[in-house]
Amino acid sequence: MREILHEDKDKDKVGTGGTEGMRGSLEPLDVGVQIPYYFRCPISLELMRDPVTVCTGQTYDRASIESWVATGNTTCPVTRVPLTDFTLIPNHTLRRLIQDWCVANRSFGIERIPTPKQPADPALVRSLLHQASSASALPASRLSALRRLRALARDSDKNRALISANNVSELLLSVVFHSDSADLSHEALALLALFQLSEPQCALVASDPDRVSYLVSLLSHSSVDVRVNSAAVIEMAVSGTRSPELRSQVSNAEGIFEGVIGILNYPLAYPRASKIGVKALFALCLVKQHRQRAVTAGAVDALVDRLADFEKCDAERALATVELLCRIPSGCEAFSAHALTVPLLVKIILKISDRATEYAAGALLSLCSASDQAQRDAVVAGVLTQLLLLVQSDCTDRAKRKAQMLLKLLRDSWPEDSIGNSDDFGCSDVVAF
Repeated sequence: MREILHEDKDKDKVGTGGTEGMRGSLEPLDVGVQIPYYFRCPISLELMRDPVTVCTGQTYDRASIESWVATGNTTCPVTRVPLTDFTLIPNHTLRRLIQDWCVANRSFGIERIPTPKQPADPALVRSLLHQASSASALPASRLSALRRLRALARDSDKNRALISANNVSELLLSVVFHSDSADLSHEALALLALFQLSEPQCALVASDPDRVSYLVSLLSHSSVDVRVNSAAVIEMAVSGTRSPELRSQVSNAEGIFEGVIGILNYPLAYPRASKIGVKALFALCLVKQHRQRAVTAGAVDALVDRLADFEKCDAERALATVELLCRIPSGCEAFSAHALTVPLLVKIILKISDRATEYAAGALLSLCSASDQAQRDAVVAGVLTQLLLLVQSDCTDRAKRKAQMLLKLLRDSWPEDSIGNSDDFGCSDVVAF
């Protein structure tokens, strides 16, 4: 730290002299422009994006000083004086000076740092929570408090953690299910969807048929936001309880699959719908006895039609759901009947992640075990090459086992001149059958 505090000012110029460590720390700004030393955080040596002042009067970048304190340090990094107050006061003047400097040097490729959103005031959060939960307060006042809390929660993870620490989920559950105002209930639901429910809270929702029925009824609401928020809470309730009986009770609710699949089919212009929709569908399909209801409700078409549009985590859930539904005869038949199923599954192998590869191989194994046409379609789509690459890759052992079983199953369908029917087959990592 002494080297940081007493280094020669000539080292402030990026791209000229100075230690290797300093050049490395300032590499993003290595454009040959002199950075004022007081614009740099004494901890990271980088340009401060959110300067804050501690009780000793020293200024640091917020992320750096918070990391310093989080690792157990209780002294000021510069002065070594004990921090008697951990309040971080935004240094707005310095931040504006840094922003002006960035603008003045934009010809060097330096971008203006954005004005950071300040963390929520704990006292304000407590006041808003009290206002939102007060039965004596006017509905408009409670609604305003919930909206302000949701805005704070969406601003940052820190704000969500602060709000969550005040037992917000219990308060919101009460408003969602016991409020006489639909607006209040829907706003509380929107805020609740941003937090995690504890296992007892999940059981509280899942075990009450009236609460489940209310959430399911919201899946057909005119507002897509209400529908998606309801699906998010349903997914949390199903995933968060360990009781198979409670999971089955929720997934057996009338209209629940139709509502969730309707959200999954919502236009791509609203990506949160497909993200929450596939999460909820996967959670519901984990209950084996009700998978038939998912197929009847149109899950097969919805999954195949959206498969190419999902991002990594959502694609993994979608493929896991496909594999689950392929384990029942009606699901396997429905996927086989969709012309795009097999080509898409073959194309996805090795393209997304190890998990996605495993689920895609498992779904293909089920489909090809049940249908000769699926076998022919898979071979035409190039599954042979994909499977040979798979078994020689670093993917999971389960994926390799599924691939080997599929290779054995498809061997009679391979072209006469294919690798699988040649003398070179024994040279691969696939065990000869």
